[in-house]
Amino acid sequence: MNETELSSDKVLETIEQLEKRIGDRFPSSGLLKLCIDFLDVARKSSSNIVWISKPNWTMRIVAALIILIGLGGLVYSIRYIDLQLENTTLENVVSLSEAVFNDLLLVGAAIFFIVSFESKHKRKRALKALHQLRVVAHVIDMHQLTKDPSTLSTTNQSTKNSPKRRLTRYELARYLDYCSEMTALVSKVAVLYAQSLPDDVIVKTVNEIETLCTGLSQKIWQKLVFLKNSNGLTKAG
Repeated sequence: MNETELSSDKVLETIEQLEKRIGDRFPSSGLLKLCIDFLDVARKSSSNIVWISKPNWTMRIVAALIILIGLGGLVYSIRYIDLQLENTTLENVVSLSEAVFNDLLLVGAAIFFIVSFESKHKRKRALKALHQLRVVAHVIDMHQLTKDPSTLSTTNQSTKNSPKRRLTRYELARYLDYCSEMTALVSKVAVLYAQSLPDDVIVKTVNEIETLCTGLSQKIWQKLVFLKNSNGLTKAG
């Protein structure tokens, strides 16, 4: 593994450690269940990335055989073209040239499709996994949505439909911190796909997920800053 590359194993270890930390502090929380689900998605992503990184020799051999058959058919058809120029007119030459050009164009398009089929197949699988990661990021946002630190410094004015707020100031800070860490790890798992398959579509999708996660993290950190400034709270592990 290159030192400048993101390690899939290290990312998984970090998510596993985060899941244990959440379990120690919030053992029956929905956040723990979400982290367990996220860990499952990350493990599947790790398997996907290994598959994406390796050449698919079956596809490549089949593609090579199809290309050879296509080229062989083109050569075979050209052999039956009458190239005796003294028996041809300008109209025949133009028709012949057009037919040869069309054949070459079709063969070239077929070769391009076959050669790019492997990358398209990998792209489709990667995009499906990236969609899962985007959903996880939005679910994390839903978990932190009602965790409003400003309610801790005000008298209780809840209504019957208000969300239940049972966390202490310290617990709320840890909860938000875990959400921020999980959001950052979502973007790291996404980057693994761009690292293994530097396809324009994949890179663009990963950038969109990173932008989403950055925005969500900023919202969470605004709440953490509010908590820290209002009580001088320091972070703990």
